[in-house]
Amino acid sequence: MKKLGLTLLSGLLLVPMLTQASCESVKADIQQKIIQNGVAESAFSLDVVPNDQAEQQGGLVVGHCENDQQKIVYKRTADESNTPSQAASQ
Repeated sequence: MKKLGLTLLSGLLLVPMLTQASCESVKADIQQKIIQNGVAESAFSLDVVPNDQAEQQGGLVVGHCENDQQKIVYKRTADESNTPSQAASQ
């Protein structure tokens, strides 16, 4: 019974550390999802910025990291030749 209690306690202590993913890993996951949706890697950028600067970036907030201290901002770049919306219109 004590072993089960220790296992549960250690699990509860590890969960917060696992949920605070690094900004680079979150950014990489989001980037892969965007690319898998057919957007060329050169057609967008993802920037990690502090919360208070997220709205000043002129993009769309697509994620957060570091215990919600940083935001990940998506911006389209000038090279949008392979985006799904343009491919459908051709």
